[in-house]
Amino acid sequence: MSTRERQVPATGSGRRAELLALAARLFAERGFVVTTVRDIAEAAGILSGSLYHHFDSKESMADEILRGFLDELFGTYADIVKADLGPRRTLEAVVVASFESIHRRPHEVAIYQNEAKHLSQLDRFAYIAERNVEFRDLWKTILAEGVAEGAFRADLDVELVYRFVRDTVWVAVRWYNPDGALSADDVAEQYLGILLDGIATRRRPMKKARPTH
Repeated sequence: MSTRERQVPATGSGRRAELLALAARLFAERGFVVTTVRDIAEAAGILSGSLYHHFDSKESMADEILRGFLDELFGTYADIVKADLGPRRTLEAVVVASFESIHRRPHEVAIYQNEAKHLSQLDRFAYIAERNVEFRDLWKTILAEGVAEGAFRADLDVELVYRFVRDTVWVAVRWYNPDGALSADDVAEQYLGILLDGIATRRRPMKKARPTH
């Protein structure tokens, strides 16, 4: 065994976990397509052949990374919904959970954000499209229930607000610094203040919808 290979932990589970962590970082930083098995092996200090003892391809690694991340995230969402907190508090809890996920799993979030469209074209990643539908239904249900119960404005365009919330929450992975001055909870609190209360001291009058002909 070479010196480079001895740098990886001896236990199978520890080695596997380290390889997945390294792969997640490289996929997030360089992109899935351009990252090779050799790149991952070199980052781990092993030969490419040694990597194949644990994974048959980089697709297998990405699959395990994304499945684990999405199962954890949606499990958290499910627990929040089961708590039956009411629409506003449910929305707040889901936003906080999302930012905490960005804090804990930034590489996985980046892969999901950047690579989902490409990977979902492969049969083994069909679950990505299913999770996207589940995600959309979750947020739109919370918003629609909030409108119905009077927690959110009656004139809310649920589809538009869902897209706004989705995009502005998850794009934070591109600038959020886990070691920065603001914690995930701090960012979530500021975000919720903007989302639910706005930033202006006066509410801007809404324009009437233009008549259609």
